[in-house]
Amino acid sequence: MNASLNPALDGDAADAGQTGMRARLAGTNINEETFLATDYLNHFNEIIMLLEMVPDMPECLDDCKEWRPKSYIEHFRDSGFSDKELAVAAYEQAPASYREPFDTTVESMNRLVALGIEWIDAALAAGNRAAAAHEATRASRALQKLVDVASAIIHGSAAALEQDEIDALLTG
Repeated sequence: MNASLNPALDGDAADAGQTGMRARLAGTNINEETFLATDYLNHFNEIIMLLEMVPDMPECLDDCKEWRPKSYIEHFRDSGFSDKELAVAAYEQAPASYREPFDTTVESMNRLVALGIEWIDAALAAGNRAAAAHEATRASRALQKLVDVASAIIHGSAAALEQDEIDALLTG
């Protein structure tokens, strides 16, 4: 029977592919269970660092505005990560139980960065440097919480934030 017509066979093929991928991931910095790598989080650590600088140097907001979201695949394709091609291939085969909450968390991080920059920009436009500092701190701390969630998923935790918890981070 053709595997595309038999979901059970398709699942077996996926399991076999994941088993083969696990063997390829042994000894790398890519998690053998989740098929994800923490190196991707460096992209978000960069913007966290910039946001943390804004209270003392509001002009750093310009650097924050230049930061752009990158997908997991874009990050690795642009990186010097030694196993970048393997990281991309592994991500494409990552078990949905990890990849879906990871992708949702990444989407929330990207939204939070954009909102944080808006909050800071509005406070600075109003001439309120103290409010801008507060918003920068709030955004960087909330973003760090989401990075911690993404890291936990990468390391095999099934725990992810519920939508109301994400909304609370995004609305303050």
